[in-house]
Amino acid sequence: MPDRTGSKMIGTVLSGRYRLEAKLGSGGMSTVYLARDTTLDRPVAVKVMHREMSEQADQLERFRQEARAVAKLSHPNVVSVIDAGEDGGYPYIVFEYVEGETLKARINRVGALDVQEALAYAIEIARGLTVAHARKMVHRDIKPQNVLIDAEGRAKLTDFGISRQLEQDGMTATGRVLGTTDYVAPEQAMGRGTDQRSDIYSLGVVLYETFTGQVPFAADSQVGVAMKHVNEELPDVQALRPELSAASALVVERATAKDPAERYADIGEMIDDLSTALEVEAARAGSTTGEATSVLETVPPAQRKLSARARWSWGLISLAALIAAAVVAVILIDSSGNTPIVGNQETGGGAKTTGAPVEIESATAYDPEGDGHEEDGIEELAVDGDPTGTSWSTEHYDSADMAGTKTGPDPGVGIYVTTTAVATPTKMVVRSPTPGWEAQIFAAPAGPPEEIEEWGEPIAEVSGAEKVEEIDLHLGKAAKYFLIWITKLSPAADQEGRYQVEISDIKLFE
Repeated sequence: MPDRTGSKMIGTVLSGRYRLEAKLGSGGMSTVYLARDTTLDRPVAVKVMHREMSEQADQLERFRQEARAVAKLSHPNVVSVIDAGEDGGYPYIVFEYVEGETLKARINRVGALDVQEALAYAIEIARGLTVAHARKMVHRDIKPQNVLIDAEGRAKLTDFGISRQLEQDGMTATGRVLGTTDYVAPEQAMGRGTDQRSDIYSLGVVLYETFTGQVPFAADSQVGVAMKHVNEELPDVQALRPELSAASALVVERATAKDPAERYADIGEMIDDLSTALEVEAARAGSTTGEATSVLETVPPAQRKLSARARWSWGLISLAALIAAAVVAVILIDSSGNTPIVGNQETGGGAKTTGAPVEIESATAYDPEGDGHEEDGIEELAVDGDPTGTSWSTEHYDSADMAGTKTGPDPGVGIYVTTTAVATPTKMVVRSPTPGWEAQIFAAPAGPPEEIEEWGEPIAEVSGAEKVEEIDLHLGKAAKYFLIWITKLSPAADQEGRYQVEISDIKLFE
């Protein structure tokens, strides 16, 4: 294949399958094209690495490694990776095609966004970051250009871990800052180590821009902008948007602290305060608007409170807590208009379980019949109190029954939860964005057992699981470990022809 770039690549068919039809955008490492998957006859987005970059062995290997890592991310607020390959010296990655516009294009088109809409998008971006951070991945290039707004108004984050620095330092030998410096964290601009708090800083800048319609700093060069992020405080967001609540302004302030130690310690803390800010803005407006409506509905009632570490005055905490409580009370009124839903507020408003919740200490992936590992490290996403925003998932399999991949006579894989104390729950509620799977539920008082046979007889069975599955448990005695042993997978949401189960929430009730 000749060395062609940009518009000259239009019409090229990569690997005999992906026909490049139009250029969507370009960066320092790659160009993104709208393409046609000729095998499945559907539009896709294809990121093609620039030839000069692919000739650098370290950058090529990094591109390949990141493609493999990102392919494991599955979340409604993340653009899915479909395929990856190389053709004629051109490495490429195939993404789902999201029809809509980037968040940057929306800001350019309408200016400052509605406050609730801005907060909703920030929450969705943060939720997408949750799955990456759980895998110890840092995005490094959070900016509105990397956020797509789909036809339903949902924000989806792209370019996870792929748009990375080309050198260890934040600047090249000639002093040029790499990447988009409008959103760069101070430590990244100075070439120091980055971690998830660097993404938090960049997201804080994005939130600032959605509130104000402009980036915080301008200079004659990228280096000048980067140095302002290092040395200058962001302009007062409330001075540019006076109607903004103190709750919303506080999120920007804390997320963009110069010292990483003064920022949110993790993205979950930021989501807590963003959710509280959205509740406050909705209460002040008397209603929710646009995407904020669906986002607010997914905030678990138990999480509708101010972050314990937020720097609020006690008077403001009391006022905002009262407002948030009022919002929660309104949302928890059922369709009859006068009967509160009680007893299951931990389930996020889906199932109407009336028993007392059993406290869960942790969750652990369980794969005794395979290699002993099943998406380890992200199990907490099944018990993190976010029933719709985050998920643990099995690996992808070629068949629903995992035939040929497990050693046991009845192949399976699972996840178990550990309670803080032995308990006798009568019900388990499992939320899954991939319904249809089958499973057996086991319990053990000690252990946990290393082999599936050691768990004894199942205490429940699940067939054709729904998105919210209420499972009656039949325990003979108290237990501490509760296993969901999945024996049949569902069609994967992100890879056609393959199978997987995602579990976004597990709860137990007495």
